[in-house]
Amino acid sequence: MDKKNNKKDKQKLMQDLMEFLQNKGFIWGPSPEIYGGLAGFYTYAPLGKLLKNNVEDFIRKKFQSEDFWEVETPIIQPEIVWKASGHLASFSDPMIECSKCGSFFRADSLIEENFSDLNFKQDDILKIIKDNNLKCPSCGSNFIMEIKNHSLMMPLTVGIDRKAFPRGETATTTYLPFKRYVDFFRSKIPFGVFQIGKAFRNEISPRQLMMRLREFTQAEAQLFIFKEDKDKFEKFNNFKDVKVNAIAKDAQKGDTLVSKKYTIEDLYKNKHLKNKAYAYCVALAYNMFLDLGFPVDRIRLRQHTDDEKAFYAEDAWDIEFKLQSFGWYEIVGIHDRIDYDLKQHSKFAKQNFEILNESTGKKEIPHILEIAFGVDRPIFALLDMFYESKNISEGKNVFVIPAKIAPVKAAVFPLMKKPELIAKAKEVYNLLKDCYNIRYDEAGSIGKRYLREGESGTPFCITIDYDTLEDNTVTVRDRDTEKQVRVKIADLMNFVYELILGVKKI
Repeated sequence: MDKKNNKKDKQKLMQDLMEFLQNKGFIWGPSPEIYGGLAGFYTYAPLGKLLKNNVEDFIRKKFQSEDFWEVETPIIQPEIVWKASGHLASFSDPMIECSKCGSFFRADSLIEENFSDLNFKQDDILKIIKDNNLKCPSCGSNFIMEIKNHSLMMPLTVGIDRKAFPRGETATTTYLPFKRYVDFFRSKIPFGVFQIGKAFRNEISPRQLMMRLREFTQAEAQLFIFKEDKDKFEKFNNFKDVKVNAIAKDAQKGDTLVSKKYTIEDLYKNKHLKNKAYAYCVALAYNMFLDLGFPVDRIRLRQHTDDEKAFYAEDAWDIEFKLQSFGWYEIVGIHDRIDYDLKQHSKFAKQNFEILNESTGKKEIPHILEIAFGVDRPIFALLDMFYESKNISEGKNVFVIPAKIAPVKAAVFPLMKKPELIAKAKEVYNLLKDCYNIRYDEAGSIGKRYLREGESGTPFCITIDYDTLEDNTVTVRDRDTEKQVRVKIADLMNFVYELILGVKKI
């Protein structure tokens, strides 16, 4: 299939997907819709909010299980914070302008939208736009062949005249209480903290649905560790056998990238991962998303090339997902930030951030290893990957998301709208509702109710029929296979729990 037809197919998929998400109550917007909407701002509708809560809770538990401690810092910080971090000077995107209508676009995103799997460098952007005769999406005209840097920070005023900015990412605000962390953790290094919260970026022209937002939720974890201890990190042994699809920087020479299979230990021994603590962070992040339910063949690691990597980073890898709508897309960044951030804030705040390294007997500023991602991207990736437009029964769309992360775990139906069946169905519903997000539905034929729940991603439907009144059993139906089994009401709670965990199947 040629590139033009492929682009049309992706546009059609995006249109169908967004219509599905809007109609089924996952994502609404751009918001506020009644005033025409503002690009880059979306509302999580009821099912979408349930899904978001599930994803955030999953991330929270994963970090907590690895002894990262959660904090919540202010969203707005004074100007000096962003001067110290370097955001005011360098937190920008490449912008290009239409020669006719004057519309501005993010230049690298234009290329990604047209060639989703193309491997390119920032210095090649203008050449690719020119060679492929890319046109303005708004009016179809040529671009002015000049790249400008567009700051992503959003200025505001606090009080009468105090200049400040809402955070462009959560990590910087996580570093600021460093001296408090040292007290809390009793000067024991390493220690880990994480944060899940809002961030804001003044995107040029966000047109990739939930993948480019001006307001978004970010999750990031920070491991504070002395330089000398990075290659003595014992938790590496718990993750060294994790299998990954990965592309090291020396394998990124062609237009198309191809991943190879490694273990984390392979990448470390081959010096693609420079130390054990950083390798642990990479493996933790990769495993998190496999455990969340993403297919192994649609997730890969990619190392930043030398000209792509931030100047302060010792190493940087991204986790990329292969989406139906956008092809391979960066979702997570894992960075070895060395001691850059703490040194910068120590300098600008005129504070001493050195602490005693008991191994060396010297006072040092720790390094920071970071796992960072916008929560909205993996949420959209779940919606994108598990949305299917193929038939199951009567040609309806389905959302085949894994049960453990599904917004609604089960639906309870009376077979027919008869008082005795309704009473028993509500009894079963009340039995389950305090433990799971479940839904009760008695409207329409049983077939239509199955289809509605399939579209919503509900993995299991529980039907109360006349046999239930005789023997206290119900029918439990699987969304994906359409298989059914009879289960005693007394065993239903534990049965549903095991279905959600995946230890039992119908």
